Amino acid sequence: MARNPETNASTKFSEQHPLLFGILLIILAVALFTGAMAFFRGLGSKSRPLSGDKIGLCKIEGMITDAREVTDFLAELRADESVKGVLLRIDSPGGSVAPSQELYQAVQELAKVKPVVVSMGTAAASGGYYAAAPATLIVANPGSITGSIGVRAEYVNVQGLLEKLGLKTDLMASGKMKAAGSPTQPLTREQRAYLMALILDLHQQFVSDIASARGLAEADVAKLADGRALTGRQALEAKLVDKLGGQELAMTTLREMVKADQNIPVIEGPEKKLPLLPRLLGASLSAVVQALGQDAARSSAGSSGPDGISLEYRQ
Repeated sequence: MARNPETNASTKFSEQHPLLFGILLIILAVALFTGAMAFFRGLGSKSRPLSGDKIGLCKIEGMITDAREVTDFLAELRADESVKGVLLRIDSPGGSVAPSQELYQAVQELAKVKPVVVSMGTAAASGGYYAAAPATLIVANPGSITGSIGVRAEYVNVQGLLEKLGLKTDLMASGKMKAAGSPTQPLTREQRAYLMALILDLHQQFVSDIASARGLAEADVAKLADGRALTGRQALEAKLVDKLGGQELAMTTLREMVKADQNIPVIEGPEKKLPLLPRLLGASLSAVVQALGQDAARSSAGSSGPDGISLEYRQ
């Protein structure tokens, strides 16, 4: 007997393909269980002590493109009276101008109320050093790359390529400086001077802030501020850092400053904010999402400058 078409349409998928449906349920259950276990383990490992003195550990890693998570965490540590001091671990080649300045301001405010010790990793250069400068004490490995005080700007001009392809662009702008940095137009002498004035002003801000934070004369900082990178040992001689050593020495120094023993709890952050799905599916997918996010961040670094121009405190 032929079945009613309406009955066929309404038949459940589970009844039509019971084996496939069962396999899908098993896969979903395993994925959710594994991801949930990893998620709750992660929550447990980062749980905070409810009472008693603590030390904060704040990390600045990779290209500096958005300071919000770090500055929020530093503000939280500043407001928490049970946090007696903060270790700031920096491993960054620098990045965009404004976020680097926001980090400088956040560290400066924190250091006014409690000790802040910087531990430099592989690099704390340019914007990374900018963030470190206002700390109470800076510890660098002898081989850490730091300094690199300066501003860089670049833009891509594709005019020659377009001409070879037989393409032509017409650019309309409300002012002659609005078009500066267009990838389809060469810079005029006036536009180049305008952009150079921006760079020099940002550079002067950098030099002035470093001099103020480190208690150095601006003239002395200016001599080092030609973009050169320094090793930790060279930076110590130049008075850009205070001590040579690794993260363990930096933490020991901080504990001595706040008169705490080795058993004092440590609050680490900022926590990486990932979408719910990667958290549920576990660490592997989370790592992929983080990598994609870092690639996107690198591609947009410094994009807040004039049209087409990337302005950065970067090594």
